[in-house]
Amino acid sequence: MKKLITKVVLAFGFCGSLFAQQDPQFTQFMHSKLIYNPGYAGTSDAICANVLFRQQWVNFQGAPKTFLFSFDMPLLDLPIGIGLNIMSDEIGADKTFFGRLALAYNKQIGAGKLGAGIDIGILQKQINNAWITPEPGKTDPTIPGTYNTSSSNPQLNSLTYDLGFGLFYQIPNKFYVGLSSTHLPAQTLKGTSTGVKFDMARHYYIVAGYSIPLNPMNMITPNVKVKTDAATTQLDINLTYMWNNTIWLGVTYRMQDAIAPMLGVKLLKDKSLKIGYSYDYTLSKINGYTSGTHEIMLGYCMNLKKAKPPTVSGNVRFME
Repeated sequence: MKKLITKVVLAFGFCGSLFAQQDPQFTQFMHSKLIYNPGYAGTSDAICANVLFRQQWVNFQGAPKTFLFSFDMPLLDLPIGIGLNIMSDEIGADKTFFGRLALAYNKQIGAGKLGAGIDIGILQKQINNAWITPEPGKTDPTIPGTYNTSSSNPQLNSLTYDLGFGLFYQIPNKFYVGLSSTHLPAQTLKGTSTGVKFDMARHYYIVAGYSIPLNPMNMITPNVKVKTDAATTQLDINLTYMWNNTIWLGVTYRMQDAIAPMLGVKLLKDKSLKIGYSYDYTLSKINGYTSGTHEIMLGYCMNLKKAKPPTVSGNVRFME
């Protein structure tokens, strides 16, 4: 069990130069596009807010726990969209906080809208040295932690800026595709000791989806997300069925990691409120140590597009 925990911790990057993918993953990625791509801001012609909470690998000590709040809207009649992402991610002794503002230029192209955006904000990385290492007899000066009663490495607590860029095109309720990159500076965050540091890798994303109406009441939407840091690549493939624009059922397959059924419902008269849930069944080697992953999504969108008034023809003869 200790060896398993050690491998999992190292997989998330507790080493001198951290190399694994560091952005948290979301199974319901199709409902929170702004976190991956600032170009999305404003392209839906609506004021939207989303909250996601993810508890990964339940029953696994120190398992990942992630909270996300995102908000975006177009600016009046300007071709500008703005957005906000606030995210907290915790994995054992490793804590990460993101706060990013997004700004996008939106241009109508055909039936859809193209957004070219940037986001800028802060990134805080903390690695607490209070945790007891799985193998206390082995000391690594690049890993914060308590190795024995007389030996501990300083913790890491570093705050810096963060930048991202993205292109996003969508025809609402029909098609979307996005290309983006996060953590463009790819900085090395250093702690109080020169031996303790964290390399924040630049990440690249491709997201896409296409809605296929089967009839007026039924629709299916394939979605895909590709995430890579140029060292490792993760692929999520999703298929979602929607009934009457009200209830959806879906399943996501994450290559070599998990299969995740999901369900959700749209509420209120205008379907502006949505609630979703997904459950990740782990397919990797830690399957026997966890009962899976739970993810809850809550979203609200207020459409800003007003219906066009009916055309009225006057009769000049009767002054009507």
